[in-house]
Amino acid sequence: MKEAVVNPRRVRRLKKGAGKGGAIVYWMSRDQRVDDNWALLFARELALSARSQLVVTFCLVPEFLGATTRQYEFMIEGLQEIERSLKSKRIEFHLLTGDPAKAIPTAVKDLDAGTVVCDFDPLKLKRRWKSALEKALDADFYEVDAHNIVPCWEASQKQEYGAYTIRPKIHNKLPQFMDEFPPLHAMRPGSADANHTVDWNKARKTLSAYRAVGDAPGLKAGAGAAADTLAQFINNKLAGYATDANDPTKDAQSGLSPYLHFGHISAQRVALEVLNADAPQQAKEAFLEEMIVRRELSDNFCFYNAHYDSFESFPAWAQQTLNAHRSDPRTYIYTPRQLERAQTHDELWNAAQMEMVNGGKMHGYMRMYWAKKILEWTRTPEEALRTAIRLNDRYEQDGRDPNGYTGIAWSIGGVHDRAWKERNVFGKIRYISYEGCKRKFDVEEYVRTMKAGPAARS
Repeated sequence: MKEAVVNPRRVRRLKKGAGKGGAIVYWMSRDQRVDDNWALLFARELALSARSQLVVTFCLVPEFLGATTRQYEFMIEGLQEIERSLKSKRIEFHLLTGDPAKAIPTAVKDLDAGTVVCDFDPLKLKRRWKSALEKALDADFYEVDAHNIVPCWEASQKQEYGAYTIRPKIHNKLPQFMDEFPPLHAMRPGSADANHTVDWNKARKTLSAYRAVGDAPGLKAGAGAAADTLAQFINNKLAGYATDANDPTKDAQSGLSPYLHFGHISAQRVALEVLNADAPQQAKEAFLEEMIVRRELSDNFCFYNAHYDSFESFPAWAQQTLNAHRSDPRTYIYTPRQLERAQTHDELWNAAQMEMVNGGKMHGYMRMYWAKKILEWTRTPEEALRTAIRLNDRYEQDGRDPNGYTGIAWSIGGVHDRAWKERNVFGKIRYISYEGCKRKFDVEEYVRTMKAGPAARS
């Protein structure tokens, strides 16, 4: 018997169809790439076994969780690269528009498809779409976790308390999933319509996203750009990652977050390349802790906690302490508009906000300080959470991501953290101060750099 290309534990069957045969449709969503994509490899495996046509679809939604044209244009550039790559493999790429719960079943019917394969995604909206498809489709329906190295449902079957509880589970199963990717070979001649193309200008006109946010300068989309960014990180930054990554004045972070978010590069590919790199073991371990354990912990949180973007997701001790301090006087209170425009008394916070507004990213350490100050400067934890999520998702190139929701919940609501010394407003939520930042890095240099604009860091 021929060995399966894709580890079957990466795959879940969401629905058993009528078994009528026909085309295989891969509904690409979270993992927007051709190479190193377990979901696409699984769909191709099914197509070869059934001697059926393989079609890749992507559904462009007019508005998605507050995303702006900054994120949409980045995504569309990557999708255009995907269309070209698939054409070279003799695989048709169909761009759909509208509500996936309606557009996907229509496409499946038009293609006379008997099987649909989709990406794994823990976000509520994506899961609602899949639930609607389970009811609407009369086809086999599979989900493949091509985003995590250890599939989310394999890493744990419950919400984990923190990194310390999920880490041993992930490390125990990593050897079972860290296999090298096989190449995606071209389909047989005649299996695709060579003349099928996407009208990208027409697709852009279907968008109703907020258009006042400009593109992030110097950030190129697609798998090629992601591979270049990975190579630059390994060659120039990885060796110093363990000591420099938490210093916002040093360009020591990988820059891979937008590419991982849109699936332009596989986390597993990144891990394989880092493991094989000529760099200190301490640096490798520090990076892989963030890239594997912390990322997969974020997926775990969003997958097993349906309230991940609300106060109800906070642990009981955090809810209790925040409730006890609701009426505490705030020295400063800022409106969402003032925060968005970086109009606070705190030059460090303003600099972090402008780094995000102008450059589409914010240093990881500054994201914590930024979110915690929003809690300090707003009237309620709920308002703080809403404001942080809205700003993050509007300006960050990697917004609307489990990492973002989890990081904000950690900063404001103590998720994956413990109780600390009690203080005004925060209660027992961990506090980060301006003076504390000054002891960790050169605050004045960071502020100067952000005032100079994104070009100062390029």
